[in-house]
Amino acid sequence: MSSSPQVITESLPRQLSDQGPAGTLWGASTTDLIGAYGSATPIAQRSGSAQAAVTTTAPISTGTIWGFASSAQAAAIITLANELRAALVALNLIKGGA
Repeated sequence: MSSSPQVITESLPRQLSDQGPAGTLWGASTTDLIGAYGSATPIAQRSGSAQAAVTTTAPISTGTIWGFASSAQAAAIITLANELRAALVALNLIKGGA
């Protein structure tokens, strides 16, 4: 007797949570590999200086062409934004291009 694979035709998405009071984790450590949407290569948690919080003042409208106290503050914000984008692309949570 041969058996064929069962096709699941549920109309609701599957939950990752067991709804326990402690919550749900993805991975047990920063070296566990995580991916999303089935086409990403799972990766470990990213780290590096590009993820550091940017120390800056509120944007200003006079005195500089960057809108911040210095071009270094503006550059740091771009560096952080690029790292956040790279992390989301690496996890396949955003496509990252056209």
